[in-house]
Amino acid sequence: MFRGANSINLDSKGRIAIPAKYRSGILESCESHMIVTCDPYDNCLLIFTLEHWESTEADLQSLSNSKPLHRRLKRIMLAHATEVDMDSSGRLLIPGVLRERASLNKEVMLIGQGKTFQLWNETEWNKLTEEDLAVLSSDELDSEELPDLYY
Repeated sequence: MFRGANSINLDSKGRIAIPAKYRSGILESCESHMIVTCDPYDNCLLIFTLEHWESTEADLQSLSNSKPLHRRLKRIMLAHATEVDMDSSGRLLIPGVLRERASLNKEVMLIGQGKTFQLWNETEWNKLTEEDLAVLSSDELDSEELPDLYY
């Protein structure tokens, strides 16, 4: 389970170092084989373990080819899906085309989302976080739209 926001660096070769706390779980679940693709909704990348990607890929393949939005979703996620392997130092090479697509530079944020990671440009992540907090704390928010979470 991937949790937390991690400020990391993208090196000059386009690699990120996966924080040590996640590495053993990745090794156990997918022997370091991962998939990186575009997020169809936000300007970030999604990083999946191979097992989770195969399940997601099956879901994508089952979508209708006759529905334009389904085709768009499949085109974005499947066409950009790239297999990457975590090396012995815990690094992943993020393909250049994907780095460009998500506007990644040296400072990035690796965001745990349960079964996946999101990889964000750090400035964009910080801006989005402020926007999200402003919306969630707004008096105009219809609380009926939010789930009733107990914590």
